[in-house]
Amino acid sequence: MAVYDLQEQEQLDDLKAWWSRWGNYVTAAVLAVCIAIVAVQGWRWWKHRQSDQASTLYAAVMSGARANDLAKARDAAMQLQERYSGTVHAPSAALIVARLAYDKGDKVAARAQLTWALEHADDDMKQVARYRLAELQFDEKQYDDALRTLDAKHDPSFEGLYADLRGDILAAAGRNAEARAAYELAVAKLDPKSPYRAYVQVKLDAAGGPAEPIAAATGASASGASTATAPAPATSTPAAPVSAPPAPVPASTAPAK
Repeated sequence: MAVYDLQEQEQLDDLKAWWSRWGNYVTAAVLAVCIAIVAVQGWRWWKHRQSDQASTLYAAVMSGARANDLAKARDAAMQLQERYSGTVHAPSAALIVARLAYDKGDKVAARAQLTWALEHADDDMKQVARYRLAELQFDEKQYDDALRTLDAKHDPSFEGLYADLRGDILAAAGRNAEARAAYELAVAKLDPKSPYRAYVQVKLDAAGGPAEPIAAATGASASGASTATAPAPATSTPAAPVSAPPAPVPASTAPAK
């Protein structure tokens, strides 16, 4: 019996020695794990609460937009920007209010909302905001500013839309050759089945048509018989103005309306 008591005492002494050496580290590690778990759970609760409150304000923005009430929509959007700028709802609301303000002729408010969205939105939404800002600058005849806005890097899915708007800006600025090239790029990048592409094609035809087929035709006539006289090119008559269908914004980036 005394042997067992001696063995237990030795084990107890070993445990005390180990704890004396490592106990503080073990306690600190356990405490750190507990704090991390509490912190993660607290962060998740806080984010969920932020999202719920932002959703409520975003619903108010949508309600104001449906009622065509700019003041109501803008007030809710401003609260979103001040209190929940890190949520996806805030830049989405800014785009909605910008469109509503633009339609009501308040271009100052529209520009302010678009600028805010450019500073706070994710990359996809920034491309929508940038396109709309360029539209606003174009409407105010700030052609150089609008072109610089469109110069920013953008995804291939926006290439056709950006090129078409660039063509409109260049045509308004009297830079017809560059406008024609921009329309040609837009036609090449837009979905062939899209009604919007057909509208851009009308603008390209009015500007003189694609450059490459014309160049090819010129080369063919030059290589023909030397005695043949090439017919004079027909004078292109600008097509009658047509109503433009709304520019298609990729569904993944378009804010809900």
